[in-house]
Amino acid sequence: MFPSQSPSSSTKRPETQNSDGSPIDGAPLARAQSTKSLAELTLERCLQSLENPGQDTRDQQRQQDVGRSILAKGPNKPRLVLMGLRRSGKSSISSVVFHKLPPSETLYLEATTKITKDSMHSFMDFDVWDFPGQVEYDSIIDFDSILSEVGALVWVIDAQDEYYDAIESLNRFIIYMQDRYPAINVEVFVHKVDGLSEDFKGDIFRDISQRVLDEMADLQYDDAPVSFYQTSIYDHSIFEAFSKVIQKLIPQLLPTLESLLNSLCSNCHIQKAYLFDVWSKIYVASDASPGDISTYETCSDYIDVVVDISEIYGWDRPPENSEADGKVEEYGNSDAESLIVMERKGNGYLYLREVNKYLALICIMGDDDPKERKALIDYNVSVFQKALNEVFQR
Repeated sequence: MFPSQSPSSSTKRPETQNSDGSPIDGAPLARAQSTKSLAELTLERCLQSLENPGQDTRDQQRQQDVGRSILAKGPNKPRLVLMGLRRSGKSSISSVVFHKLPPSETLYLEATTKITKDSMHSFMDFDVWDFPGQVEYDSIIDFDSILSEVGALVWVIDAQDEYYDAIESLNRFIIYMQDRYPAINVEVFVHKVDGLSEDFKGDIFRDISQRVLDEMADLQYDDAPVSFYQTSIYDHSIFEAFSKVIQKLIPQLLPTLESLLNSLCSNCHIQKAYLFDVWSKIYVASDASPGDISTYETCSDYIDVVVDISEIYGWDRPPENSEADGKVEEYGNSDAESLIVMERKGNGYLYLREVNKYLALICIMGDDDPKERKALIDYNVSVFQKALNEVFQR
């Protein structure tokens, strides 16, 4: 896969070569131009697997069509729809995740009285539609045409309120979706769990999910694509939940991204790696090693520090293409690049590198000092960056 150092070697290799004889970053004339490094061959295999997928089932093909529409950049951008009863927290979620509003200021948000639409520009362009809770979806004119371009639908339930009416409305809507758009995922956010005790929080979550799943089973909708998440705007759970939602929208790319991250972690002795959207702090992919919420929180907070510093000390990046001249980007940190290693006592090192205008790679390096292998890590990350750009171009 990616070039790596061999821990069992009895002699120390020169710092100009990797284990397969390929040069590390900055080592000139180490190999002929006609040969390819192991890392570059790995890149080619990953891209070939993307071009030649196996035979897909009908449901998998529908999901891939949704993913391709998500990555398409054009006037008909895919939609992420927020629904639920009034005062469930839909507008607060949208403001905190996509507009970086401090959670304490959501107390002053006015109730949503009409459908609001926001355009998001990131590694993929999409629209966020917030539906008012007092409006019945089946009374909306052209509701089917709205759903025809939906990538994912988030239904928000207030865990601190009586939720039986919300469950009844959700069940009706799942049946409506299954009869018309069975490929669209319904993501249920059991929201505002921050005000509940740990035991009561778990009981509420299990009760809501079990009631919905039992109702779907009784009505012969066992295969309905419904998922449940515990969320709050006062911690990182809302960002982690949206990360899972976004990952489902790119099913044709996620295995390739995970494979590249696994190879990078294996050969650079990285404990955990995330590929983050810088602006929203949603992670697009991670390696296969187990992670926990504290690890995600550390990386998410690290992004905030880097973005704040880079906005002050960053330098202009040349435009990626000539068509971007004169175009104002609303979102994304487009004016800085960062390569930072930070030591945290007891938790090893953090390594961050922006791989393009919207995405950043964050790695937890472990207890050993990564500065001794920095050239090797930089070279492997540059190969990963090249692969990532190739994947998103397709």
